[in-house]
Amino acid sequence: MSGAFISALMSLFIFWTTVGVVLGTVYSSFFEWTLHRYVMHQPIGIFTYPFDRHALVHHRIFRADHTYHLIDEKDKPTIPMAWWNGPLLIAACQIPFLIASWLSHHWGIVCGSVLACSAYYGAYEYLHWCMHLPRQRNVERSGIFFRLNGHHLLHHRYMHRNFNVVFPLADLCLGTLLLRSKVHFKQAEGASVPNVQPKAPRHAVAVNS
Repeated sequence: MSGAFISALMSLFIFWTTVGVVLGTVYSSFFEWTLHRYVMHQPIGIFTYPFDRHALVHHRIFRADHTYHLIDEKDKPTIPMAWWNGPLLIAACQIPFLIASWLSHHWGIVCGSVLACSAYYGAYEYLHWCMHLPRQRNVERSGIFFRLNGHHLLHHRYMHRNFNVVFPLADLCLGTLLLRSKVHFKQAEGASVPNVQPKAPRHAVAVNS
């Protein structure tokens, strides 16, 4: 094979891998949303493990008040998913991309989706860990984390809103996005926790004492 031909093949592979990364990221948002809403927040027949562990255990321990942050060390194992969830979920995400790669013969698509879905799952676990167990890490000082933290805090106040943790695209597209609470409540506080209380009416006028 000539160098030009190999270079063209590599360029084509990189292009389809990039396509796979983009599509994999978008798909991961909707996959996360679907899993979170329909599997982790309601039992499916006799398959109740995700519902029990997430809705009944995680949400019972971590609420939207001061208990949003870990209080008892014995509850730390309830923050992340079980170790085997990662490989299983990442593999499940690849089904449509495997089909697309097989039909198109562009295997860069599934290579890119594996990278995207793996990074998405890793981001989910790490960000979720930092949200419930803050330690003033560098990521916790970022504006993106600040907004995502408020997004997730509202999920712990309204369990049927804000299902995304990493990329709230699905929440936006599927009508479950909530930017602020509907009512005032005693929320968690901290350097990386935004104020998610209802906005004051625009016509409200401050009274000087």
